[in-house]
Amino acid sequence: MTQTQNPSVDPKNVPGPLRGIKVLDLSRVLAAPFCMQNLGDLGADIIKIERPGVGDESRHWGPPFMTGPDGQPTKESAYFLSANRNKRSVTVDLTKPEGQAVVRKLAEQADICIENFKVGDLARYGLDYKSLSKINPRLIYCSVTGFGQDGPWAERPGYDYLFQGLGGLMSVTGERDDRPGGGPQRVGVPIVDLFTGMYATVSILAALRDRDLRGEGQHLDISLMGAVMTMCGGHLSNFMISGKMPARSGNVSPNIMPYGVFPCSDGPMIVASANQNQFKSFCKALGHPEWAEDPRFLTNAGRIENQEALNALFSAVTITRTRAEWDAILLDAGVPAGPINNFGQALEHPQVQHLKTRIGLPHATGVEAPGIASPMRFSKSPVSYRRAPPMLGQHTREVLAELGMDEAAIQALAQSGAIGL
Repeated sequence: MTQTQNPSVDPKNVPGPLRGIKVLDLSRVLAAPFCMQNLGDLGADIIKIERPGVGDESRHWGPPFMTGPDGQPTKESAYFLSANRNKRSVTVDLTKPEGQAVVRKLAEQADICIENFKVGDLARYGLDYKSLSKINPRLIYCSVTGFGQDGPWAERPGYDYLFQGLGGLMSVTGERDDRPGGGPQRVGVPIVDLFTGMYATVSILAALRDRDLRGEGQHLDISLMGAVMTMCGGHLSNFMISGKMPARSGNVSPNIMPYGVFPCSDGPMIVASANQNQFKSFCKALGHPEWAEDPRFLTNAGRIENQEALNALFSAVTITRTRAEWDAILLDAGVPAGPINNFGQALEHPQVQHLKTRIGLPHATGVEAPGIASPMRFSKSPVSYRRAPPMLGQHTREVLAELGMDEAAIQALAQSGAIGL
């Protein structure tokens, strides 16, 4: 089921806790755009600045590309569509003084500015925090970079994949080296980008609250390197406490047992038994309550030490029934369990259907742009989906007119190459 929404985009009618907040978005790719989509869903007015003729490079990261009314692929990549709804696209050439003047005018009226350029790049154009905070002391300016604003690696570029490796995440992701397919693996989604975007979201919201208290904005320094290290905090804690280097363990938890994947007659299922009572219930549901009294398995530490033996016992029983049969049995036993779904199956899950997770928005190409709903649910100021991800430069005239420019002034900017129309 697709939930189609397109409420009025009149700022007076926009719902959400961030209604009335204006954001200048100088970002591209994923981490910062994902943050901006969060703020847009919460009601903020996001003005996305893109390079004329090219735009956000993620627009070109396909296939797949969205299909137009004629059945042919458009230039709108699925990757771009996933993180850019509720934004207005304005094409500005930041290298031209006239373009810089447009962005400074927008910054004067903005509550928030976000950018993910390399350290120092925007200072060349007078668009860094130091410059913009002089014309708007209340501006909250968020910089998202690979390594942060200072330090020995600050000026290096980097993407999600690199940080999954540098931060140690890949060292604990994947099958054990002594098993088929063993070796480091990246997580199947750009998880460091997404976590960084969430940390940026939280930081911006906290800075808005701080501005309410102190009356001025500040500079936020959010890095993928910082995010991945925090994400790996559990494994890093294990290492710092024990001195033992965490290793890849495939689908087996290094800290909890039984907590992993078990075979059924029609495919694998996950059992996530996280406490002693659930372990006992799992053993009973398998028809072997005596396993819970086995001296080897009495404690979680003992089960971790003897996990090979325990997994073999469990697997010999779980393989005898289907996943649906075990789902019913373990639900009745109070043991968390479920199948490993592909994305198609996940979208068809009854709870996903109930949450109306799949949405659609009317796109400027004339078709509906699919999307995934925000998980943020409010009882009184709900999120909203007002705009499909924009086409490149779709709102340039609209936004410049809001700045007080007439058509002649807009055409002059276009002829100078400062903007694209």
